[in-house]
Amino acid sequence: MTQPREPFATSDTDVVEGLDYWRTLPIKQQPSWPDAAAVEAASAEIATLPPLVFAGEVDTLRSRLASAARGEAFLLQGGDCAETFAGATADQIRDRVKTILQMAVVLTYGASMPVIKMGRMAGQFAKPRSSDDETRDGVTLPAYRGDIVNGYDFTPESRRADPARLVKGYHTSASTINLIRAFTQGGFADLRQVHSWNRGFAANPANAAYEHLAKEIDKAIRFMEAAGADFDELKRVEFYTSHEGLLMDYERPMTRIDSRTGDPYLLSSHFVWIGERTRDLDGAHVDFLSRVRNPIGVKLGPSTTPDDMMRLIDKLDPEREPGRLTFITRMGAKKIRDALPPLLEAITRADATPLWVSDPMHGNGLTTPTGYKTRRFDEIMDEVKGFFEAHRAAGTHPGGIHIELTGDDVTECLGGSEHIDEATLATRYESLCDPRLNHMQSLELAFLVAEELAAN
Repeated sequence: MTQPREPFATSDTDVVEGLDYWRTLPIKQQPSWPDAAAVEAASAEIATLPPLVFAGEVDTLRSRLASAARGEAFLLQGGDCAETFAGATADQIRDRVKTILQMAVVLTYGASMPVIKMGRMAGQFAKPRSSDDETRDGVTLPAYRGDIVNGYDFTPESRRADPARLVKGYHTSASTINLIRAFTQGGFADLRQVHSWNRGFAANPANAAYEHLAKEIDKAIRFMEAAGADFDELKRVEFYTSHEGLLMDYERPMTRIDSRTGDPYLLSSHFVWIGERTRDLDGAHVDFLSRVRNPIGVKLGPSTTPDDMMRLIDKLDPEREPGRLTFITRMGAKKIRDALPPLLEAITRADATPLWVSDPMHGNGLTTPTGYKTRRFDEIMDEVKGFFEAHRAAGTHPGGIHIELTGDDVTECLGGSEHIDEATLATRYESLCDPRLNHMQSLELAFLVAEELAAN
């Protein structure tokens, strides 16, 4: 692919050449673009557009994550499995932000420490797939790889990879970030208002178990008011964006050389992670993301060995920089208590301090007899409990949770206080990929995690 020159112009040609070394390596999970020239043109256009986030914000996040790795803060990362262009409406963005803010208030009280708020938002448009193709009723078409690549409708026209979607992905991300900034800086995030939403949740008879904690938080806020706390400052919150760093025809042109330091930053998002399917040490994704200054996450499944972990640390965090590397464990409720302890035991003997975050979603999937992909709320929570138990035993810090959620009242995950069962799934199953916790289930999870944090 012809690389546009101007957006990456720098006197340090070694930096730019290093950024492109990934092109010589094996790469997975990329679309089969039918028009190479159109892909080059789309990437070249993206490379001329302004960054979506700023290098200074990325640096601030890295320092926040370093605090979490030391046990002085907690990361809450949540949002859609796969964002869609149609779902980037003001109401849906607001409701996702609202849900994360509500969860953060509860977790802040339970942890008695700052909560770093991060959305799987403004860029989570590309999805890895287990197969390149999908077959229905004898018809085989390319798999849906997210709205930034192709459409969900099962037609040849929709499933054809379209490079114009790369540019649309940029503009949709830009409008999403603009709205997030407005919500989180313009008074919507006022601590008192956010907690009032939680009072309503806890007052519901179905959630009576959490009413006591909600009243304790209410009492703490009233004390802060009486003591003269500066609530003007508490009307604004830091809110960071994240997505899986997957689609190189988008991520590479969004990488810019910082004029302050000469370092490369991936400015499509504050934080990016490498998935379980693309974390090959000799692969393109690990090499490329090892060269940017962003904090980087890596998903670790149950087959991860201590040697795998240490080699990833050596590649992605050779200088052992605080806040640089986050391990996001996705083991499954049935495996977490066996698979995580060896990794934690090994890290206590190492010279690295990564941030440990639990993704209790991806290891707990199942398909119902009626064909719905779903997850059981009890298994999600059991994996979180296993995550905390393993850290307590090892003397390490459980630093955060990574959740697929929506602010809508969908019916995609089984259980919770609403007692969603298999018959109910069809009522409002809206995800195009994996099932998400709905608004009520997300808040219930926050109250349960707060209890774990308080006991930690």
